[in-house]
Amino acid sequence: MRVVPLALVLLLAPATLGAQDGWKTDFSKHTVPLDEIVAGGPPKDGIPAIDAPEFVTVDEADRWLEDREPVILLEESGDARAYPYQILVWHEIVNDVVGGRPLVITFCPLCNTALAFDRRHRSRTLDFGVTGMLRHSDLVMYDRQTETWWQQATGEAIVGRFAGDTLEFVPAQTLRWADFKRAHPDGRVLARETGHDRPYGRNPYAGYDQGGGPMGSFVSGDVDQRLPAMERVAAVRLGSSSVGYPFSALSEGKVVNDTVAGTPIVVFWAPGTASALDERTIARGRDVGSTGVFRSTVGDEALRFGAAGDGRFRDEATGTTWDLTGRAIDGPLRGSRLEPIPHGDYFWFAWAAFQAQTELWINP
Repeated sequence: MRVVPLALVLLLAPATLGAQDGWKTDFSKHTVPLDEIVAGGPPKDGIPAIDAPEFVTVDEADRWLEDREPVILLEESGDARAYPYQILVWHEIVNDVVGGRPLVITFCPLCNTALAFDRRHRSRTLDFGVTGMLRHSDLVMYDRQTETWWQQATGEAIVGRFAGDTLEFVPAQTLRWADFKRAHPDGRVLARETGHDRPYGRNPYAGYDQGGGPMGSFVSGDVDQRLPAMERVAAVRLGSSSVGYPFSALSEGKVVNDTVAGTPIVVFWAPGTASALDERTIARGRDVGSTGVFRSTVGDEALRFGAAGDGRFRDEATGTTWDLTGRAIDGPLRGSRLEPIPHGDYFWFAWAAFQAQTELWINP
C-alpha cells in the first residue's frame, strides 16, 4: 500500500469552484469551463506569496544550501539571482524586480513547474498571489489589481477581466546549487527571512514523485500514456510547436540538437540535482538531473553539441566547452553566451494536459 503524504491528504477532498465570496473577480468572463477549477485545500493566500523578497550573498546561502539542492536561476541585465526550491515549495510565488524588470517567479509542486513571467501587462505592473485553486493539478494564480485568475503552467488568464490574455514567459532554469554558485559567485540568493515561519529545507510533499501518478482528484481526463505520468520532460514551446524531451532519454546522451518551429535549439541535461518532491529533506532527494535549453546559434552559425563529461558540453565546430547555463567556459568562443529559451521541467501528465498535441522526442 502506498502511503499518501499528509500534505496531500489535506488536498484530496473533492471540491468544485463553489462559493465565489471574497473575490472581486469577474466570473462571467472565462476561457475554460469553471467546473475544471477545483479547490486545492488552502484558501485564498493560504499559501503566502513573497512580496518583499530579501537576498543574501552566495557565501551566506552556502551555510544552509547543499550543493545538490535545486534552485531557480533568473538573470536580467547582469543581475543573477537564485530562488531555492526549499523556499518556493512553501510559497509558490515570489514577486520581484530583477535587473530593473518586474518579474514573478513561480513553482507548482504538484506539476513540478518552475516558471517566470514579466509582471507588466497592459501598461500596469501586476502583483500575484495564490488563489488556493487548481486546474489539471496546476497552480491557479491571481493578480491583486483585478483579481483575474491565471494558469501558472501556461501564463494564460482563464477567469476575470484579462481572460484570454497571456503573460510573457521569461527564461528560468532549474539547476543544482553547486552549478549556480560556480557560474555566479557574485549572484544573490533569496533569503530564508521571508516574514513567515516555515521549516525551509523540508519537503511537505514527501514521496509525491515516486510513482503512482498525480492525485486523481485533480486530473481531468485521461493521462497521456506515451510516458509515465510522473516522468519529467524538458518542455519547449515555440510558436505553435511544442516538444517534450523526456529526462529518461536525455540522461542517456546528455545533449539533443533539434529544430523547433524553424529555430535550431540545443537541450542540455546534467546529473546531480536532487528532486524537491522525493525525500522529506530536499537535499536528500534522489538525483533527477536538470536541463538547459538554448538557441544553438552563435552569430550566424548554428552549432552542434555533444557531451564533454562532468556536466559540460562541447560544440563540434570549435571545440569550445560550455556549461549547463549556456556559458562558453573554455576554448575559442570562451566568454560567449547561448541565448536561453523559456522552458520548464514539467511532470509529463501536466505538460500533456496543457499541450495535448505536443510532440515527444524519443532518442533515435
